[in-house]
Amino acid sequence: MLADAHAHLLPRDYPTGAPECFPRMEAIDGESARMLLFGATRFRAKDAFFDAERRIEEQAASGVDFEVLSPMPPLLKYDLPVADGLALARHVNEFTATLCASDPARFAGLGMVPLQDPEIAAAELAPMKEAGLRGVEVASNILGASIGHERFLPFFAEAERLGMAVFVHAMPSATDRLPMSTMGTYVVGLEGALAAASIITGGIAAKCPDLRVSFSHAAGGFGLMVPRAQYFWGGTWNEEPAIPERAPAHDDGPSPLEYARRFYYDSMVFDVRAVRYLVELLGADRLLVGSDFPAMPREEPAGRTLRMAGLPESDLDAVLWDNAFRFLGIDPPR
Repeated sequence: MLADAHAHLLPRDYPTGAPECFPRMEAIDGESARMLLFGATRFRAKDAFFDAERRIEEQAASGVDFEVLSPMPPLLKYDLPVADGLALARHVNEFTATLCASDPARFAGLGMVPLQDPEIAAAELAPMKEAGLRGVEVASNILGASIGHERFLPFFAEAERLGMAVFVHAMPSATDRLPMSTMGTYVVGLEGALAAASIITGGIAAKCPDLRVSFSHAAGGFGLMVPRAQYFWGGTWNEEPAIPERAPAHDDGPSPLEYARRFYYDSMVFDVRAVRYLVELLGADRLLVGSDFPAMPREEPAGRTLRMAGLPESDLDAVLWDNAFRFLGIDPPR
């Protein structure tokens, strides 16, 4: 059994009379795909993005039994006026809930919120849960502000209170230190690491201990950053017992690695050696299958690299199936 915890959708259409700043999905002559037009974004969306039957066919073709569906990241456009951002989120969330309700044994949905206004975003979580959504997708930065900034704490606290899962998707931010051609590669890796680190350093991990949060693409370079933070917290190598007098960053709370082991990470890291490292550092109970489908093609079959990692059967079952449902806050179906 395999559950893909990082897969995306797009609504097939948007309401007639929607604000000018809304996306458009235009028909493509002779094709079932549609063209997403949203600001500078021009994206050909295959029909699996918005058609449940086609998604199920694609699942069967690649060996997937369940998908956690979240909005395609370009929809997380936080520079919209708040009222328009809220209207867009509600439309996308309604579509997501409807698609997932068509086959709850195969789909669970994550919604979106206008996080440019954290109070309005927090207030949307309860209606989303009532509509059947299991959580919410947010970007790694909100108009350049780290997702771990203290002003987003009320939003995360409400997600924790409601038991809503939070999926942090790496989104490029403006930088002049790398060329634009690296926005989808190196910059996404940097963004993932910054997002996970900021959840710890901004105090959200400490103040929301029961928050279930996952990061796309294993939070980029975070897995290699956090052992260094651990050294400055504990004053020792290899996670040996802390020696506080050697550690300028020591405090009495959980260590950086203890915080990191509360998070979930999708295992879309493209290399079996990276998978083994993440399992050893963070634990097999922290990793999820991820594919970015249908924006990116899945491995064939799905989970091939995970199965190459030589994990014990119980660990492999956890990564392929159980952890996705633990992240969502529900018992894994059998």
